[in-house]
Amino acid sequence: MTLPSRPAHTPTVQELRALVLCADAGSASAAAEAMSLTQSAVSRSIRGLEDRLGVRLFHRERQRLILSDAGRAMVRDAREILERIDASARMVMAFGGGEDVLRLGVLPTFATTWLIPRLAAFSALHPEICIDLGEALSPVDFQDSVFDAALQRTEMARPGTEVLPICAERLIVVASRQLVGPGPVTPADLMAHPLIQQSTRPDLWSDWMASLGLAPFGRLRGPRFEHFDMVMAAAEAGLGIALLPDIFAARALADGHLCQPCDHILPGRSPYALIRPTSATAPRSLDLFADWLRTVASDGGDLARR
Repeated sequence: MTLPSRPAHTPTVQELRALVLCADAGSASAAAEAMSLTQSAVSRSIRGLEDRLGVRLFHRERQRLILSDAGRAMVRDAREILERIDASARMVMAFGGGEDVLRLGVLPTFATTWLIPRLAAFSALHPEICIDLGEALSPVDFQDSVFDAALQRTEMARPGTEVLPICAERLIVVASRQLVGPGPVTPADLMAHPLIQQSTRPDLWSDWMASLGLAPFGRLRGPRFEHFDMVMAAAEAGLGIALLPDIFAARALADGHLCQPCDHILPGRSPYALIRPTSATAPRSLDLFADWLRTVASDGGDLARR
């Protein structure tokens, strides 16, 4: 297949750098010094770009380069493009020569409390695979995404995906001991405290109350946070009572930063799972990761055995 050639009007990376540096420094000589080029080379880059675009990017005033309106519009995009190229290069450098890169979209708190503490075991088995984690709070469209797979709740899977359940979600009530005192607290007593809300799942407290036969109306007062790790931090700070998946709160409970004042458990609507596109050409790294997750799931996610 013949690859399309770069259109004549499309700037090169060097021309974009010259544009940005001339805009910042106000002169071709200063830009040339920063680029380790001659002044004439930088001037030719700018004039050649202007000629191809058919518009002046700079006004020349007393040996100073002043951005035109067109130049100001273009330099913003040029700066962003160069930053993205640099970020992409740094990302690849971080892979450190790994043969495979596995890009995963993950629910943030699931990543920090469940997945990351177990990743050393996977890396020991497959040191040739580099893991690249990114936040994925919404269902992933794998046809328009950099992610190879996602670790989310099964209800977030889109059509055309395969789902590998990993662990069930069990929501428990947690709080700081300073807030609720030393003894058990009844569900009705909890209503006297602020109830910390998780803004992306606003029905959790209503579901919890309904499972106990309590009417939620007029009782859902409390601060709102977007991520479960924020909810957990707010509970530790004594801002209110939190409703959290037990796998997220396990360490804070073990360390004594939180307590479980009420033993009622609300089953989550769907388990956490590996969600991957249905494809006959899945990368080898994803198959190996899925096999490892199956083993973790069969062991009940026991961190000590990993």
